[in-house]
Amino acid sequence: MIDDNRAPEPDSQAVLRRAEELDALDAILPFDRRDQFAALLTDDDVATLKHLAQEGMGENTLRALASDLGYLEAWCRLATGSPLPWPAPESLLLKFVAHHLWGPVKRAEDPAHGMPAEVEAGLRAERLLRASGPHAPGTVRRRLTSWSILTRWRGLTGAFGAPSLKSALRLAVRASTRPRQRKSKKAVTVDVLAKLLAACAGERLVDRRDRALLLTAFASGGRRRSEVAALRVEDLTDEEPVRADPNDENSPPLPCLSIRLGRTKTTTSEDDEHVLLIGRPVSALKRWLTEAEITEGAVFRRIDQWGNIDRRALTPQSVNLILKSRATQAGLDPALFSAHGLRSGYLTEAANRDIPLPEAMQQSLHKSVAQAARYYNNAERKSGRAARLII
Repeated sequence: MIDDNRAPEPDSQAVLRRAEELDALDAILPFDRRDQFAALLTDDDVATLKHLAQEGMGENTLRALASDLGYLEAWCRLATGSPLPWPAPESLLLKFVAHHLWGPVKRAEDPAHGMPAEVEAGLRAERLLRASGPHAPGTVRRRLTSWSILTRWRGLTGAFGAPSLKSALRLAVRASTRPRQRKSKKAVTVDVLAKLLAACAGERLVDRRDRALLLTAFASGGRRRSEVAALRVEDLTDEEPVRADPNDENSPPLPCLSIRLGRTKTTTSEDDEHVLLIGRPVSALKRWLTEAEITEGAVFRRIDQWGNIDRRALTPQSVNLILKSRATQAGLDPALFSAHGLRSGYLTEAANRDIPLPEAMQQSLHKSVAQAARYYNNAERKSGRAARLII
């Protein structure tokens, strides 16, 4: 039983205690942000995150929820002077939309329009706000969704379905006129991939790892960086060799691997989704595992400056940094490429080679035809006649 007469816990001790409790989530939450989360979140927030982890919620989803919760707590304290209430009143939800989606033209006329300057300054001081201008509508919708999910997990009902909120969100998105931002400004198509591979053509272990990582991520359907980081030896299964040309019995056989993905962004562990890896990527991956003497656990691991291989897996952020580092070495602008460029590049390349969309989606595991078809539509428009009426 809790003693209600006990002395209140000093803030510094409460933060330290929450930081220690967050250590239990060190595989999910970035260690360098643990102390920041401990200061932003409440005891109930930490308890909720630990409960979700115990319930088996996916690591990427839980990481996103924690990040959004930390942002919401910080924003609410700065905007209202109080911690985030549960459930949030409709007025607070409307205030959140007004602070994050606003019209630049209206802001130029009225400085009070949008997020107040003191709130913006506070979020920037916490390193929670970097971009200038209104937020991306997708980011606002995601944070509202996270807010709603966390409210339901507390056994409460919020006002997230209120007509006023839906109307405000729709009008605010129209007023913000912020263009959709690509996760990678340029796709990593085969020509770009060749330059990245040339940048890691050496015989060092780090070169072998990066070659295997890039080839595996691209050829397996453009895997997300979180999926690449989570890949384990136990997920790999040798398959019978396949012909380079399925229609030619005399074509040379190629090595084939099956990669079990388990839980991904769009699947659950029960879906048992898998993709195939054929040919050169299989050889590169097996050579990396052999020379690194990895027989179990994480496939792609950190290598220190002395060539020692860590037992722990690379983080998703590390996968992104590896691609950007190799882009720099290849003479490419790293600002134009990210790990997601491997995913968009795979579908773009498939479209350029006239591979049917359903066949490409079997490998990329896109659930949305509309999402995957965008890459095909772009390829067709660039090669079609409609944009060439006057040249």
